[in-house]
Amino acid sequence: MTAASPLIGRLRQRVTLQRESGVPDTGGGYALAWTDLATVWGAVEALTGRERLQAAALESTVTHRMLLRARTDIDAAMRVVWRGRAFNIRAVMDRTGRDRLTELLVEEGGAV
Repeated sequence: MTAASPLIGRLRQRVTLQRESGVPDTGGGYALAWTDLATVWGAVEALTGRERLQAAALESTVTHRMLLRARTDIDAAMRVVWRGRAFNIRAVMDRTGRDRLTELLVEEGGAV
């Protein structure tokens, strides 16, 4: 049994990785939209939450940690959708140092 095996058993949530790309619009040009890259099993854990007043609007931010089987096609320009909620990727890390799990630090939130 490898060191990562117990962690892989925690991957019970379905998460969708998305990348922003140009899609044709009705005016003959392109508009930016989020397109699905892959739907994978992951573990999701809430880390912190905060509210603050920014530019006369209450802003709420929640950070999470997501663990996925190792992937090399994820970067901070992407986002993750989990249970209908969109999370911006802030950091991508190799969880075990052996390319077995990818750890994502993600952030959800904005003006309320």
